[in-house]
Amino acid sequence: MPAPDSEPSPPRRLELDKDTVERDLVRLVLTVVELLRQLMERQAIRRVERNNLTEEQEERIGMTLMILDDRMTELRTRYDLSPEDLNLDLGPLGPLLPRQEGRY
Repeated sequence: MPAPDSEPSPPRRLELDKDTVERDLVRLVLTVVELLRQLMERQAIRRVERNNLTEEQEERIGMTLMILDDRMTELRTRYDLSPEDLNLDLGPLGPLLPRQEGRY
């Protein structure tokens, strides 16, 4: 415990590397987007299986999911991230994203 007469120490500064912060932020954002993409994909599959979509809607959803997957791949490549990098480990809860065939 510091003596009452001593001055408080200056606040500690966290040394951050701009590139690391940017990459980590991109990793977090892409993880959230990937989670949402997987949820949308599962919902679309359920709707297709229940015949709740027109052929045009099925086509549009399929194209949208393919484009999103392509953009995700581009961003992962740009920031040198693998699909596994997006699957955050939640400790005792396990990985954030479910493992899919051909992924993670």
